[in-house]
Amino acid sequence: MRRSRQQGFSLIELLIVVAIILVIAAMAIPNFLRSKMSANEASAVSSLRTINTAQTTYSITYPDIGYADELTKLAYPAAGTPPNPNAAGLLDWVLGCATQPCEKSGYRFAVTNPSGVPINSYVVTAVPSTIGQTGIRGFCTDQVPHLMFDQTGGTACTQTMQ
Repeated sequence: MRRSRQQGFSLIELLIVVAIILVIAAMAIPNFLRSKMSANEASAVSSLRTINTAQTTYSITYPDIGYADELTKLAYPAAGTPPNPNAAGLLDWVLGCATQPCEKSGYRFAVTNPSGVPINSYVVTAVPSTIGQTGIRGFCTDQVPHLMFDQTGGTACTQTMQ
């Protein structure tokens, strides 16, 4: 009597393949999250530079006001409305959101500490929405423009970007 050989994989073989896939995934996911946080941080730095450029343009366009005291003033005006000091048309709707902080790529942006009449100084902060998941460092810039960071993800920026 001949025994017929079963076709396919045994349960043990399938479990071994699943275990190998899980081990590979366990090694890949942390690297993916780190690369995502790095991309978010690079986006935050780029956005701060964009905001600084918009602030400079705003202060030149509206010298009697100086710099904008909130990101909304740098945003596009409503359709059919010309640019004005409350909506200068210098930032897109993401960074020039209706109320601060404006969220983009896992970071929250806000203009803080405007001072002077006309406003001659400001600080723009970018902090991770969720520290350790969307980013690690917090970033700050001012009118000079100095670009600095806080290693703990806050707004106590003391280290200069290289």
